[in-house]
Amino acid sequence: MSSRHLVDPEVAPLLDLWPTTTLTAEILPLARGRAIPLPPFETSGVTLDRRDVPGPAGAPEIGLHIYRPEGGAGPYPAIYHIHGGGYVLGAAKDLEGVHRGLVGALDCVLVSVDYRLAPETIFPGAIEDCYAGLRWLFGAADALGVDATRIGVMGESAGGGLAAALALLVRDRGEFSLAFQHLIYPMIDDRTCVDNEPNPYVGEFIWHAANNRFGWSSLLGHEPGIDGVSPYAAAARASDLAGLPPAFISTGSLDLFLEENMEYARRLLRAGVPTEFHIYPGGFHAYDIVPNARISEATRNASHAALRRFLHR
Repeated sequence: MSSRHLVDPEVAPLLDLWPTTTLTAEILPLARGRAIPLPPFETSGVTLDRRDVPGPAGAPEIGLHIYRPEGGAGPYPAIYHIHGGGYVLGAAKDLEGVHRGLVGALDCVLVSVDYRLAPETIFPGAIEDCYAGLRWLFGAADALGVDATRIGVMGESAGGGLAAALALLVRDRGEFSLAFQHLIYPMIDDRTCVDNEPNPYVGEFIWHAANNRFGWSSLLGHEPGIDGVSPYAAAARASDLAGLPPAFISTGSLDLFLEENMEYARRLLRAGVPTEFHIYPGGFHAYDIVPNARISEATRNASHAALRRFLHR
């Protein structure tokens, strides 16, 4: 059943600029070379430092992009950002404009991690890369002028899934504590791939059911939806959400992840985790990158307001 009539008309032009394709192993290299259609960005006022830091034991170094307000001394709060891409696409460099804008708007440090992608690296490679980069950030906080008590995680789509899983891993390992988890249409439940009664009005655009199965199968190294999947791969699998940091979750009403996001927000609230949850009518996956659309502006305003509260409380 088509959901095109439900799309917010101001973001609909993105569907022509970024047409929906079906990912396969054969076209994955081509898809990785496809640029996200983001608007031009300003580079003044924010510095960028690229560093390679130790990865997990026995694994390669990982790349970090470190953005700071130019000329400031700190200590600053910090966002540890994880890019999206269905666990199989994307790189930290793709979001430079977004990251520079966040640092300038929020007066913070932002560190973005380049984790290993699937299917070349299956679970737990990506989450362990993210953890190693976060551990480095906590260890280097003083040298970077970062307030270690105000570091939180953020991500979109698969990056949101990794951020949610990272919040669980940080809680369970107990080496340090996160101030918040900021999840934008997070990809957190492999069982959506095997739902017997899927919502007929979600997942038609950008990221659909076949891509979801490809992404999850690539990450897990096996078919999604079976018993025994780790919550550090799919955060919705966690049986206990108590003790997690405060959460912000935002999604669109037409996003394939709508119902898994709704359920995760409900469970966080029932576990006593302070949680802010937004659904934007007419929004499909990644709709919020459209500049000047009212729904996108509302999404970004709510997101930035929540980040400001998390970072500068």
